[in-house]
Amino acid sequence: MPKTRKQKEAALQDAEKNLQGAKSVVFVGYHGLTVPEIEILRAQARADGIVLRVIKKTLLQRAFASQKLDINAKELGQGLAVAFSNSDEVAAAKLLAKFQKDHEVLKIYGGLLENKFVDASAIVSLSKLPGKLELYAKLVSSLNAPVSGFVNVLAGTMRGLVSVLNGIKDVKAI
Repeated sequence: MPKTRKQKEAALQDAEKNLQGAKSVVFVGYHGLTVPEIEILRAQARADGIVLRVIKKTLLQRAFASQKLDINAKELGQGLAVAFSNSDEVAAAKLLAKFQKDHEVLKIYGGLLENKFVDASAIVSLSKLPGKLELYAKLVSSLNAPVSGFVNVLAGTMRGLVSVLNGIKDVKAI
């Protein structure tokens, strides 16, 4: 059943809102995926805070024009779905690259990063970068490393002293 004009306007407003607030956007082709596979992808996207939408190319082209993006939506390929990541620049790329490993029919066409179009190879490269939470964990670990090293040195000195005292006790007991 075709969409009404109001539904198309609502979809356009939703696309404009998602484009405006997105840190990164990934364009994928979903043709060949079954409905249960698409539902699994949507559930994983929701869990990661990613908005996944199937948008007509003409509406997407209008959304690009309203955001002053010079991208031709007609060149993006067949069966276009768009993943908007509002929280993390690499989250959508990671999710779709991981999903593509299990479902080879999913095609990554490219994406937007800092309002500039990047090709599929850049999206795949982006998916290999650590996410924000991983980077935070590494930062905390490196900040904590000198403190934990200092504690280990002090504990080692105490263990050495206890070992020497136990050795003296054993020698005197004989």
